Amino acid sequence: MASPLQLVIQQEGKAEQRFNLPFGIYTLGQDQANKLVLKDESVSWKHAVLSVRGDELAVEDLNSATGTYVDGQRVRNRQVFAAGSRLQIGVFTLKILEPAPPKTATPPPSPPSAPPPPPGPVASPAPKETPPPHERRSTLSPEARIRRDIKRQVHKELLDRLDLRRMTAENIGETALQDRARELVDQIIHDVRGRLPAKIDPQKLADEIYNEAVKLGPLEDYLADDSITEVMVNGHDQIYVEREGRLVKAETTFVDDASVQAIIERIVAPLGRRIDESKPYVDARLPDGSRVNAIIHPLSLVGPCITIRKFSKIPFTVEKLIEFNALSRGAAEFIDICVKVRKNIIVSGGTGTGKTTFLNVVSGYLPETERIVTVEDAAELRLPQEHVIRLESRPANIEGTGAITIRDLVRNALRMRPDRIVVGECRGGEALDMLQAMNTGHEGSLTTVHANTPRDVISRLETMVLMSGMELPVRAIREQIGSAIHLIIHLGRFTDGSRRVSRITEVCGMEGDKIILQDLFEFKQEGLDTDGKVVGKLLPTGNVPTFVDEIRARGLQLDPGVFDPSRAEEFAR
Repeated sequence: MASPLQLVIQQEGKAEQRFNLPFGIYTLGQDQANKLVLKDESVSWKHAVLSVRGDELAVEDLNSATGTYVDGQRVRNRQVFAAGSRLQIGVFTLKILEPAPPKTATPPPSPPSAPPPPPGPVASPAPKETPPPHERRSTLSPEARIRRDIKRQVHKELLDRLDLRRMTAENIGETALQDRARELVDQIIHDVRGRLPAKIDPQKLADEIYNEAVKLGPLEDYLADDSITEVMVNGHDQIYVEREGRLVKAETTFVDDASVQAIIERIVAPLGRRIDESKPYVDARLPDGSRVNAIIHPLSLVGPCITIRKFSKIPFTVEKLIEFNALSRGAAEFIDICVKVRKNIIVSGGTGTGKTTFLNVVSGYLPETERIVTVEDAAELRLPQEHVIRLESRPANIEGTGAITIRDLVRNALRMRPDRIVVGECRGGEALDMLQAMNTGHEGSLTTVHANTPRDVISRLETMVLMSGMELPVRAIREQIGSAIHLIIHLGRFTDGSRRVSRITEVCGMEGDKIILQDLFEFKQEGLDTDGKVVGKLLPTGNVPTFVDEIRARGLQLDPGVFDPSRAEEFAR
């Protein structure tokens, strides 16, 4: 079936709508979270699931009130249908049409046929195959290639016996499907056990195929390994993991690109997100909060790519950061005090420096008695407090509508009577709303910003405020920043892969047209040990914060020695 197909939606009394329909799985219903929104009372909130594949079209009703019909017959289970069939969902009629074939010009008359060649064998020219743009030379060992080929054959047999696409329908029991898949995999492996090479363990092979069919394939082992902090899939035949800050190529691979794409869909479907040719990249999260980014063809030329940034199953604590020498005890006590006196704090750093992890740690200082609202693109924060409201943005559906941005959620959070607002990351116009909130009674808010230095944080905030569309003079923006932000905690990633607090900087307000910053703590690197690990300490600079009197007025105790370089050892651990 050619791609892209065309979806035609008809409703009596309204204009016909046409959309390109790339291959993928689409939920249909009234709710804006559906990929195809059919707004009418005759349609259930989640009405049906439509599967569009290269070899078939199928629809499944999700126990809707009014039913789903194909050419006048009610759909009882999952029903395969042909392009051109008529789907009836409430008052809507849907047709999926194949694209019209291109018009071909009339061929010119054939020239007179040449005389036949003399008898005898003639070698046929070898056909020229054009490799796909993402094909690259395989670096797999012969044993790994044999293993991959066997997995591919067993995987195909499993798909022939069990339709795993039904897992996307919410009313299908996932546990029952997984049990059935496990049973079939074991049965198939048992049938072919005598033909397997001696080096291949049948039970381990069965586990790998089962994981790839109904779970996350080779990723399952890496996600369970606490020593791995990041997993990177570069097409089906290349997986890298980060262990102790260093990248290592993994031995395992996926069966093919289709398996990788199926796992991406398995990750994003429960979140109401999609990935297809019309939107070939997506941000999502795993149930444990780990961050996922996926990008597919045609944007990725090496096949589907997945990047997973894992979060520890046991959340980091301040004690752990001090133990890892990522933070000194004196600096931790100071940050605790700053949260208690409701100072607005920005956690900054480059990519992969641990900003979200550190924001989680700082959020742990927030009082249990306060109402906290978190706003994120993909919900990753795990705050220990009980009174926490978590908000998550939403992308647009297939019609390009229904998107809810971080900025929309920040504005809505202000109406929810929050004591504290925690924004996972400021990267656009929401920075203006955050600054205004901080300046109008929502002190003690927290967020993260991508930046290389604390000074760059100020420049980034200025740029993001301008992205809001408000044509404010630069001085007015700087005054907002200077009065709203009190503290910048900057994180760095060092040559040994370790992540540490490299600087704690106070924002001291405006002086003329410039925002004044003063460093309170700075990481001093002393060199490398015999294992190549960075040796150094987070030391006080000798500067004292301008709000020391405010700390005393609140009745909080902070030893002035925390800021004394000569007493740094006393407050190191």
